[in-house]
Amino acid sequence: MSQSTVRTQGIALSPAVVRHDRSAPVLGALGLFTVLLGAALPLIDFFIVNVALPTIDRDLDAGPAVLELVVAGYGLAYAVLLVVGGRLGDMVGRRRLFLLGMAAFGITSLACGLAPDAWTLVGARVAQGAAAALMLPQVLATIQAATSGHRRARAMSLYGATAGLSMVAGQMLGGVLVAAAPLSSVFGQSAGWRSVFLVNVPVAAVGLVLAARAVPETRSDRPSPVDVPGTLLLTASLVTLLAPLTEGRAAGWPVWTWVCLALFPFSAYAFYRVELRADRLGREPLVPPSLLRLESLRRGLALVVPFSIGFGGFMFVIAVALQQGLRLGPAAAGLALAPMAAAFFVASLAGPRLVRRYGSRVVTAGGLIQAAGVLVLVLTVWGRWPGLGPLGLLPGVAVAGLGQGLQLPVLFRIVLSGVPAARAGVGGGVMTTTQQASLTLGVATLGTLFLSLVPGSGMRNALVVTLLVQLAAIVLTTLLSLRLPRRVA
Repeated sequence: MSQSTVRTQGIALSPAVVRHDRSAPVLGALGLFTVLLGAALPLIDFFIVNVALPTIDRDLDAGPAVLELVVAGYGLAYAVLLVVGGRLGDMVGRRRLFLLGMAAFGITSLACGLAPDAWTLVGARVAQGAAAALMLPQVLATIQAATSGHRRARAMSLYGATAGLSMVAGQMLGGVLVAAAPLSSVFGQSAGWRSVFLVNVPVAAVGLVLAARAVPETRSDRPSPVDVPGTLLLTASLVTLLAPLTEGRAAGWPVWTWVCLALFPFSAYAFYRVELRADRLGREPLVPPSLLRLESLRRGLALVVPFSIGFGGFMFVIAVALQQGLRLGPAAAGLALAPMAAAFFVASLAGPRLVRRYGSRVVTAGGLIQAAGVLVLVLTVWGRWPGLGPLGLLPGVAVAGLGQGLQLPVLFRIVLSGVPAARAGVGGGVMTTTQQASLTLGVATLGTLFLSLVPGSGMRNALVVTLLVQLAAIVLTTLLSLRLPRRVA
């Protein structure tokens, strides 16, 4: 192919970096594909272990508390370091941090897949979460800094679609890989779970080659040093909230969990005050309160929180219910969500065209459709348990997926629409941190609620109650969507 640029669906396609002029880097189609691959890997790995937990437990004799750490260790490291990863990308170059994060993600995935015992797996998962936190903020920051106009709107829609599909596809892929168990002859009969981590290694290798070829280097014109006090206080805030909620039930709610929860409001308030003071003094805090004054970002994040809490909790709970309640195998449990992924994909493709015509009301419509899907699931579980199979779940999960696909890509686009390119890394870090912390919070809260109800109420009633709580979160999201700016940039 010559160096001339071919344009496909509004995105410039070139074998290397495309530029509008000599000074402005432009993200071509291959570069966009590469950064979206980098966005997919961390989200897939957050959910891919849900269907693998029973086999990890059997193979490594992990126990409930350690299994919770396999999930929570990744989520905590990921959420805590996302904003720092965005700031570092602004300072030293987003492409450079993307390459470093991708390489580290491949190495730590290999460590997870070869872990000889449960605690080694926990440590490798924490390191994997840290690697993901270096890589993911660079995706949004690169899109913000190296696209504009219609191309940016399309890229943001594709990012939202990738994020949503990755969360569902992770669970589906995990089920298929565990069932296939290609490593059982080497590691033992139940060691198919290792595949869910080892599959990342060749993908990361391909991503490194593509990124070196097609992703342009961008950085902030006026990079600021890392806000050490803000970083430490944000870490303390997230850890004191998420660690006890994720570990408390499995550990029997020891004293340290209550101490952490009591400390959370103080650490969160201290973080806010420190950031506010730094902002007033003209410094660059980790999460600038002035950034939160952007109406699009503030109101968009208010919807991302309940949406992600419900989504994260649902994906964890449905994996447990299908495998332990309905006795489905990992492949069947994962593929039961295929209609949700298909419907999400269709809705996300239609989203940009609908947004141009109806603006943010697309989010409201998506919330109503998702609520209808979850209500169908509630009625289906109540009426057909325990004779429920994947086909019985199809109408509910498909309708819910359609509604989710109309919401998430548009919300991401709204949140970052007003963030200036110079603060793209900070804005992307704030949004992804909010999303990841909320996903982790959803697993912790809805997962704890569900597992606490099972012994006394049974699996069916516990699932129905949890779905109704998620339905309440969807209603909240739908009502909040009415406050979004009508026009979407």
